[in-house]
Amino acid sequence: MLTTLKNAFKIKDLRDKLLFTFIMLVVIRFGSQLPVPGVNTELFRSWFESQAAGAFSFFDAITGGSFMSMSILALNISPYITSSIVMQLLTIAIPKLEEMQRDGEDGRKKIASMTRYVTVILALMQSTAMAIGFGRAGYLVNYNVMSVLTVVATLTAGSAFLMWIGEQITEKGIGNGISIVLVINILSSIPNDFRNLFEQFVNGKAPATAVLNAAIIIAVVIAMVVLVIFLNDAVRKIPVQYASKNQGRRMVGGQGSNIPLRVNTSGVIPVIFASSILQFPLIISSFLGYGGAGKWGEVMKYLNSTYWLNPSQWKYSIGLLVYVVLIVFFAYFYTSVTFNPLMVADNMKKQGGFIPGIRPGKPTSDYLNSVLNYIVFIGAIGLTIIAVLPYFFSGVFGAQVSFGGTSLIIIVSVVLETLKQAESMMLVRNYKGFLEN
Repeated sequence: MLTTLKNAFKIKDLRDKLLFTFIMLVVIRFGSQLPVPGVNTELFRSWFESQAAGAFSFFDAITGGSFMSMSILALNISPYITSSIVMQLLTIAIPKLEEMQRDGEDGRKKIASMTRYVTVILALMQSTAMAIGFGRAGYLVNYNVMSVLTVVATLTAGSAFLMWIGEQITEKGIGNGISIVLVINILSSIPNDFRNLFEQFVNGKAPATAVLNAAIIIAVVIAMVVLVIFLNDAVRKIPVQYASKNQGRRMVGGQGSNIPLRVNTSGVIPVIFASSILQFPLIISSFLGYGGAGKWGEVMKYLNSTYWLNPSQWKYSIGLLVYVVLIVFFAYFYTSVTFNPLMVADNMKKQGGFIPGIRPGKPTSDYLNSVLNYIVFIGAIGLTIIAVLPYFFSGVFGAQVSFGGTSLIIIVSVVLETLKQAESMMLVRNYKGFLEN
């Protein structure tokens, strides 16, 4: 990793891309500190801290603390992420959008433009709901039409601005811009999390206990990172052989290839979907003021990760079981809509390809489907372990951190993809230099 970055800084084009990306990230962190006009930030922060252990902790982590400080970037890129997922699913469900995606670069540009519009609409809806809800709760200095419009315009513009920055990083910087923005937001909260762990488990303890606790924390973090890397890079390669055929006087074909099936075919999407479904009722209840009292508040505790795996309140861990089931379900669901074994088998048959020992056509499709079900299950189990481990340490040992398995998967995946892109850029440049010489 360090070698790749060192070599990248030796190349002017890559150095300029890295510098541009760094400047954009500085702008993002600066914007995260600018408060929204008309919001009583101190009162809002005190309310948030009473809620942060529940529904809003992960949301604040992916916004880089912008939400807790109610900055102009409070919505961050969450509307864009939601919009992208919705458009991706609609592209599979709606034939016209699927045809548009197959049209090449022009079709993808049209879909990207539609994604931007949906992002602005979602940001407008979210900011309106937040402005009205906060105004009724007394978090606005003056609750009137002008103050609500100011908050709505500021939050929507902030989200659109971040979307633009992400696209600029993709075009002029290095890596996927939206992913880079998401990672820098998560990374910004990690130092504070480690400080909390240090204060809770190391500071003030006996020397032997402090060393043991520190070693356990480091070992758990390293083990989770290694597991994420293994899960991200693990691939099942299915061999494919192409039959030989005559073209004029030449014999073509007869080549061997493979179909790489990733073990974690759906990435972090299942965990995000599962978390969103469980957190949605919690967020709505918090805004409406029904999050902690009465029968409804008791029901919400089952969905609140704070109460999971707590030895004194085991009954609330039923919510964790629901969370695990949702992760496995969405792993299969997302894979089924993004990978079509029947289409792959048909394309192989048209090109004269076959899997050794498997007949072309439906038998190939059935074989791919059976292999896919097997590796998706392994990937779902790996995702579940990574997602549940932080809740285990939180419930049993009381370790409170804002980032968890989901954040770790995002960080490792984006860092690896960005490094691979930098290496490929350096490789292309070396080839060009060799050809020019």
